Amino acid sequence: MHGKKPCVEISHVTKRFGEDLVLKEVNLALAWGRVYGIVGNNGSGKTVLMKCICGFMPATTGTIRVFGKQVGKDVDFPESLGVIIEAPGFLTNLTGSRNLEILADMRRQITKADVRIAMRKVGLDPDMRKPVAKYSLGMRQRLGIAQAIMEDPQLLVLDEPFNGLDKNGVAEIRKILLELKAEGKTILLASHNEEDIRILCDEVYEMDGGVMRRMR
Repeated sequence: MHGKKPCVEISHVTKRFGEDLVLKEVNLALAWGRVYGIVGNNGSGKTVLMKCICGFMPATTGTIRVFGKQVGKDVDFPESLGVIIEAPGFLTNLTGSRNLEILADMRRQITKADVRIAMRKVGLDPDMRKPVAKYSLGMRQRLGIAQAIMEDPQLLVLDEPFNGLDKNGVAEIRKILLELKAEGKTILLASHNEEDIRILCDEVYEMDGGVMRRMR
């Protein structure tokens, strides 16, 4: 399908902020169609690593390749990537569907119909008139997931995607992620919830003080 090359290759990546070494010689290869979990305390380096993969932040040393292209050299931002890192930033005076339509218009890869499909998939009504300002935390999180999946990306990088969701919401989003995996997507997921990681992930890594090690 994609040859033997990994979807993501992280080689000897370090990241410094002044004197602080936040990532220490991280090496990781993500195969196509698998779900990878990263666990670790706040400040362990998980979010920084995700930002480096997405091109939001340059690595200090080492290389990151996504779909065979080096981030920051061949591409600024990888193509076919869906992301949730920190709270998604929405225009809170507009409805959820209008927010996603504006983003879709900027990239011109999908139609309004695709936006509606993505919203329904995460359990949001695309015709709801409520502005995002009146959304609960769980609804905002669902909207963020809709945004991440609406262009049908091959790679999803999700930092705490279950934040703010109740039990039903967590079950629904898990189901969506397992469906995406079945479609052959690669998913990198950071979560504090061991059960999410256990149910969803093929491989699990722990970040501790910028060092990554495989747990299973």
